[in-house]
Amino acid sequence: MFNDLSSPIALLRTRRSGKPRDLIAPGPDDDQLRQILEIALRTPDHGKLAPWRFVIVRQDQRAALARLLEDAYRAEKPDAGRLEIETMHQFAHQAPTLVVALSSPVPGSKIPVWEQELSAGAAIMNLLHAAHALGFAGGWLTGWPSYNATVCDAFGREGERIAGFVFIGTPGKAQEERPRPNYNTVVFDWDR
Repeated sequence: MFNDLSSPIALLRTRRSGKPRDLIAPGPDDDQLRQILEIALRTPDHGKLAPWRFVIVRQDQRAALARLLEDAYRAEKPDAGRLEIETMHQFAHQAPTLVVALSSPVPGSKIPVWEQELSAGAAIMNLLHAAHALGFAGGWLTGWPSYNATVCDAFGREGERIAGFVFIGTPGKAQEERPRPNYNTVVFDWDR
């Protein structure tokens, strides 16, 4: 299950997102999930604020999550059709492991909120790298559930936002490499 850690660069070069709908069991056990989350905590964090939190949604809580998503969706879109509701249920039941990542900026801090939000994103990236290092794949999704106030209130405190739903599991099929940006189109020498 474990990837070869003899070359960290090789490991980083092979990390890619897994489609949550394609992630199957096994997912990380409790000890592995703790390791993954402890690595997520080792992220750049100006001011040592820890402006992020993680909420684990266990398998036995997925039906409750599906109900929450359905109820919130119907409240926002009363004319929602069957396929839209099924999509909410499918979202809730993807992959064996689900971690909801929250951006939790510290109010009144001298550290700009933007930097705190960047730290939350970096924490999620560390989480994904750790999952990959343990032989799993992860998929970081946002979408409608991340921006709905009712869903956010179910996970977060006042002032927090859902930074993403991070699904973790074992790829159910071979992961194809996706096109990456061309180095020369996104990396430049400063010319002033």
